[in-house]
Amino acid sequence: MNTAREILEGAFGTIPSLIRLHAVERPDAVALAMDGASMTYRRLNREMDRVAAGLQRDGIRPGEAVAIVSATSIPYAVAFLGILRAGAAAAPLAPSSTPESLAAMIGDCGARIVFVDADNAAALEGQPIGARVIRLDDSAAPRWADWLPVQDTAPAPVEIGPDDPFNIIYSSGTTGTPKGIVQPHRMRWAHVARNAAAGFDTAVTMIATPLYSNTTLVSFFPTLAWGGTAVLMGKFDARAFLESAERWRATHAMLVPVQYSRIMADPEFDRFDLTSFRLKTCTSAPFSAALKADVVARWPGLLVEYYGMTEGGGTCALVCNQFPDKLHTVGRPVEGHDIRLIDDDGKEVPQGEMGEVVGRSPAMMSGYHGRKDATDEAAWFDAEGNRFIRHGDVGRFDADGFLTLLDRKKDLIISGGFNIYPSDLEAVLAQHPAVADCSVIGVPSEAWGETPVGFYVPRDATSAADILAATNARLGKTQRLSGLHPIDQLPRSAIGKVLKRELRDRLKETA
Repeated sequence: MNTAREILEGAFGTIPSLIRLHAVERPDAVALAMDGASMTYRRLNREMDRVAAGLQRDGIRPGEAVAIVSATSIPYAVAFLGILRAGAAAAPLAPSSTPESLAAMIGDCGARIVFVDADNAAALEGQPIGARVIRLDDSAAPRWADWLPVQDTAPAPVEIGPDDPFNIIYSSGTTGTPKGIVQPHRMRWAHVARNAAAGFDTAVTMIATPLYSNTTLVSFFPTLAWGGTAVLMGKFDARAFLESAERWRATHAMLVPVQYSRIMADPEFDRFDLTSFRLKTCTSAPFSAALKADVVARWPGLLVEYYGMTEGGGTCALVCNQFPDKLHTVGRPVEGHDIRLIDDDGKEVPQGEMGEVVGRSPAMMSGYHGRKDATDEAAWFDAEGNRFIRHGDVGRFDADGFLTLLDRKKDLIISGGFNIYPSDLEAVLAQHPAVADCSVIGVPSEAWGETPVGFYVPRDATSAADILAATNARLGKTQRLSGLHPIDQLPRSAIGKVLKRELRDRLKETA
């Protein structure tokens, strides 16, 4: 029998098989921990077997989707991993979705079983989902303990190939109906393999974003694949994160920019012992150069920003500690990843010019579930016929090969024939001392086609009119905001992305 290390050093392996080996090689090591509870690799392996055997008993076939609607918990992690061991594809759904959206996603992926926790069970009541609902707790029937087969029940062995579906991740729906992104085992293995030098075999990783998010999973699965400890958190709280990280002597963390901002703003940040940290990563939303610099200066260990997408494509990485003069960029393409920039006609642009980002790598989705049209629309092919995935961003490479993102292509505002990038306006607006947070959207205009409008979270009582005047004084004539609106807080997804669609809806409601 191969050892876990031999599989990790090979061309392909599966995460369920690695956990089975860890259960033999390091049975008493803690695999999962949360709120004072923990689970060793020995027990995790047994519980995964029970979940897989239960799914097989209920007729779930390899490749079939099984959905999860729940807040982060140890049973959630066990269910996800057990689904994989059965050869099925996990479909982790965002509990923040509307009941109608949840029903639509369950129907889209064809799940016949849905695991749900007590807090989210009500969302599915009365919805025509056509699936059996199983509780992840013992608060109501069918209880988790009753559904699971008896202890030490082994599932039938399942052969899992590189192209078999691992999970279906639904897009956040920030721009419309969520699409199911099918990620194969090959793609998840690429995430594991690229962390060979990241020290995950001795990692204690803080998992502070939801388990339904790809942002979380690119850190969660490598931790378990390499035999480390995943410390799960529920609702994010900066002080609770710092306390838990210090208590567990955490070595790794994947956080989104808004979480870094809240942690660094904690008035007692500097009293916590974070010297155990070796690697902190960030992705999913714009990460300001100033915030990166603050993390590098005050928080031990490397800070690496990753730029990529759930669909795959190409990934850039910026080791912030090593390139302090490149903090305004998202780094350079990682080894084995090909990122190019194209114009509106699909032709590559010369170095130094801006264009739409397209990428290709070993970590790419199979496609959008049941959406061949959307899958085809997301693809770009080079002259040799290689498939790339459109990232939807506009960027520019500098002379050193570092990529600067200018904005989302869909967020580009064309006003009076001029291209306006909201991120440029947000950068100026954010510098006003009375602005705690901000976002800019484009709205229809009879005179200009579109015009930029800003939203901001006030830091003090300065009027919106005064902030607008001061901001516009620093912007070019074609960039000026036509309106500015205070808001208690910007609507954000669970991983920190501003939901600009909700801002547009807010304007329509007040029109």
